[in-house]
Amino acid sequence: MGTHRSSILPLWILFIFIAVFLYYFQPFIDYFQCQNLTLTPSKPISNSTEDVKTVPQIARHNYIVRFLEYKRAEELRTYLLSNVRSEGWEWIERRNPAAKYPTDFGLVSIEDSVKDSLTEEIRKLGLVKDVNVDMSYRRGLLKEERDRVGAFVDGKKRPGKIFTAMSFSEGQRGHSSKISNTSVKWGRQLLMQRSQVTSMFGAEDLWAKGYTGSKVKMAIFDTGIRAKHPHFRNIKERTNWTNEDTLNDNLGHGTFVAGVIAGVDAECLGFAPDTEIYAFRVFTDAQVSYTSWFLDAFNYAIATNMDVLNLSIGGPDYLDLPFVEKVWEITANNIIMVSAIGNDGPLYGTLNNPADQSDVIGVGGIDYSDHIASFSSRGMSTWELPHGYGRVKPDIVAYGRDIMGSKISTGCKSLSGTSVASPVVAGVVCLLVSVIPEPNRKNILNPASMKQALVEGAAKLAGPNMYEQGAGRVDLLESYEILKNYQPRASIFPNVVDYTDCPYSWPFCRQPLYAGAMPVIFNATILNGMGVIGYVEGPPTWHPSDEEGNLLSIHFTYSEIIWPWTGYLALHMQIKEEGAQFSGEIEGNVTLRVYSPPAPGEKSRRVSVCVLQLKLKVVPTPPRSKRVLWDQFHSIKYPPGYIPRDSLDVRNDILDWHGDHLHTNFHIMFNNLRDAGYYVETLGSPLTCFDARQYGTLLLVDLEDEYFAEEIEKLRDDVINTGLGLAVFAEWYNVDTMVKMRFFDDNTRSWWTPVTGGANIPALNDLLAPFGIAFGDKILNGDFSLLGEQSRYASGTDIVRFPMGGYVHSFPFLDSSESGATQNVLLTSGMTKADSPILGFTVMGEGRIAVYGDSNCLDSSHMVTNCYWLLRKILDFTSGDIRDPVLFSDSVKQDSSLYEDDNQLPSRRTDVNFSTYSAVVGKELICRTDTRFEIWGTKGYSLQVRGRNRRLPGYPVIDLGRGFNSTYDTSNIIGRPKITVRSKSDSLGHSYLGLFYGDELDAPMLVGSHWLIPAVVAVTGLLLCFWRIRQKRRRRRKGSGSGRLANL
Repeated sequence: MGTHRSSILPLWILFIFIAVFLYYFQPFIDYFQCQNLTLTPSKPISNSTEDVKTVPQIARHNYIVRFLEYKRAEELRTYLLSNVRSEGWEWIERRNPAAKYPTDFGLVSIEDSVKDSLTEEIRKLGLVKDVNVDMSYRRGLLKEERDRVGAFVDGKKRPGKIFTAMSFSEGQRGHSSKISNTSVKWGRQLLMQRSQVTSMFGAEDLWAKGYTGSKVKMAIFDTGIRAKHPHFRNIKERTNWTNEDTLNDNLGHGTFVAGVIAGVDAECLGFAPDTEIYAFRVFTDAQVSYTSWFLDAFNYAIATNMDVLNLSIGGPDYLDLPFVEKVWEITANNIIMVSAIGNDGPLYGTLNNPADQSDVIGVGGIDYSDHIASFSSRGMSTWELPHGYGRVKPDIVAYGRDIMGSKISTGCKSLSGTSVASPVVAGVVCLLVSVIPEPNRKNILNPASMKQALVEGAAKLAGPNMYEQGAGRVDLLESYEILKNYQPRASIFPNVVDYTDCPYSWPFCRQPLYAGAMPVIFNATILNGMGVIGYVEGPPTWHPSDEEGNLLSIHFTYSEIIWPWTGYLALHMQIKEEGAQFSGEIEGNVTLRVYSPPAPGEKSRRVSVCVLQLKLKVVPTPPRSKRVLWDQFHSIKYPPGYIPRDSLDVRNDILDWHGDHLHTNFHIMFNNLRDAGYYVETLGSPLTCFDARQYGTLLLVDLEDEYFAEEIEKLRDDVINTGLGLAVFAEWYNVDTMVKMRFFDDNTRSWWTPVTGGANIPALNDLLAPFGIAFGDKILNGDFSLLGEQSRYASGTDIVRFPMGGYVHSFPFLDSSESGATQNVLLTSGMTKADSPILGFTVMGEGRIAVYGDSNCLDSSHMVTNCYWLLRKILDFTSGDIRDPVLFSDSVKQDSSLYEDDNQLPSRRTDVNFSTYSAVVGKELICRTDTRFEIWGTKGYSLQVRGRNRRLPGYPVIDLGRGFNSTYDTSNIIGRPKITVRSKSDSLGHSYLGLFYGDELDAPMLVGSHWLIPAVVAVTGLLLCFWRIRQKRRRRRKGSGSGRLANL
């Protein structure tokens, strides 16, 4: 018997081995299958058929190696060949017009199997600046304008870089079409009627003076143009930067843009008909481009001394450093760059790069009634968040609806969009450049001086605010008058902040200053027309116009070195404590002294004094119950991480990239709270950096970051002992769903999975644990009615812990999470939906807490129905203990506490290097320049001694005596429920490993079904082994008698 069993044992071990192998290595196999099936090289390594065929067999992708010096491409190639010892890479020869000039980068193809070690080896070389993925840009032809399809279709990533749509639709016979650059929801709407835009700006007046754009070199980065097009007098050069062998425009967009700038057809005249057109074909017929193509084309534009460059495209990824820094280099070489601000309006915080860069003229769109076009993206810029405040963009607006331009071969058509408004301004710029005599142009004209002429000459529109219109509608003739007598100088844009000028000065005019508030930050741009580099001489100075102005305290942060052409000046404004009862206006000027080195032929440096006028409204400090503090610090946005959308019903805009700021996608909520009499301030630093005694409620909405242990301790003390109200609006969080949302991005050549859910529920649960409150991992959707209001719960979460005596509202919703799928199948068979708790109110010591599982109803990005009415009721309770009888009825009072075990709470992902995106993990706790001046650079306000180790009946205790230098170790928090960081294997039976995917962007190792195949193999092996044992036993019994006789 022992012999037979031992013969079965190897088979059993074999099946166990196969099962384990499949369990742990299936994602690795899937990864390479995806590589082979989905990847194509950004550019063929050679033109031979044999080479192309080998690509699927050896996965490799292109990388941009940037160097510290310009050299011939062959020299850079030789340098790498001589210094890179490892194999697995090849130099890619770039055959384009820039090849005859020195370059500062090389394109190499690297095998995926060695990409980490090889890119690191290359980075360490002395002449190498950095190594970056060669990102691709793509737009796709869409059929209907209402589709607004971008980089994501039905929740799946389309090929190409996340890049805004340069779409257009033609108004012929009611049919519309759209070309989309694919990005996170980037449909650029370009509608059409026939209009002559040049006459709207008085271009004829300058033509009559002999100014027609003559001898101005205009670079048009687009889809190309056809030779000998009848609409153009002066096509000087056509260059192709793509991997297609054509110079022609087969899409029509590049030709249209050129027509708006320099067309001569009477039906669709351009602004500067004698401008020299240099057509840079940077997009293929399939609307694809790569960063390396742009870099070569930009270098060529620099080498050939272009005057003006138009780029009617953009995207939200301001962290594509090779692209962004090359744009700086373009403008540093005195090329005036004009770019479309984006077609993601009417949403705020949707500016596109490079138009959002201060050295670029960013153009928004208006219609012929001087209304901001619905498609035009709105500011502010979001680079500066969370600690700072965004800049004013767009710079100017121009007509962008129903503009006439040239067709591909002949004739005219009408389009709309900011990608049309951009060439309108580019045409104006070409016309203005020709005003300056050619020998003197480069001494006077530069990106800063041109922007000064445009913004100072612009006509401010009556309705829109500064983040919609910038300086206003471009005014050709006013800008002409400014340039005629221009002397190099520096200035500030905007140069006036007037709290009495509403709505233009929104949001500043919506909320006055008062003592005790967080600093109000205004971020202005310094324009230095004196030189590409400038310096701020000494700190800025505040000059009040009267005695009351001394109540204003201003701290400044600014660019000490101004390059290229521009810098920033941020005002951090507070009212001093002695102004707590002051009501009135404060006026005065801020002055800034800027100097630049002397120009050629000059002996002394150029100096200019910039002036920013302030007119501020001040009121007495409001009562605590009317003051709300918004937590900006714990918000994480795209870029750089894959931060997913809050509503999973939105399939074509899967990234959270609008800033999540009071003045971007929560601007309607901000206005609503102001209308209700609340004063809302912003905290861009940790929760230790505010004095809870000043505020009625801390408002936490849609937060993705972790929390320092000190923050958790202080918030508990603030609520229980200081009486701070706490209002929390959460979002969905489900690891299985996040895994399912994974996609392969051909730009970064890596797997992308969400860094967190719509909100970071495990972190929020840590923050709320001292109060006995926790959220779950359901993803709930459905309609409900409360207080007579019909509302939509859109991908919200459920409440799974809540203390006894609280008030909890539950509604029957479907759970759309992966784990809830089985339940929903059963529900469709006739079962009733279970009620899910989504809204809770409770009193905690001296403070009050309200929690709600969905923030979509406050976010104007993809709102279905708003819940401002609910927010007001919540603030009435948390700030003023005003209780609505319906919300606090006995029928919803908890006779016992809601409680779910720790191992059933949502867990953190263990396969994500969260510190890459977090302002908390691996970072130092410090109060920054968005906080009260007295705590800048400190760790914040101390915990109040009276709150230490105080226990409330039925609630956990925290040792509040620990210092602020402790590490984030939740085990050191005494008496609170233990919050463990677990993989989902604790409850779902699968794990996440970082072994094979450490080089990828947050790639989960296993999807929800990966346990199935190993389990089936293991069970099959087990049954087969038992069956064989049983068969051998039967055979043994049959032969046992004869066997024994034989033995005898």
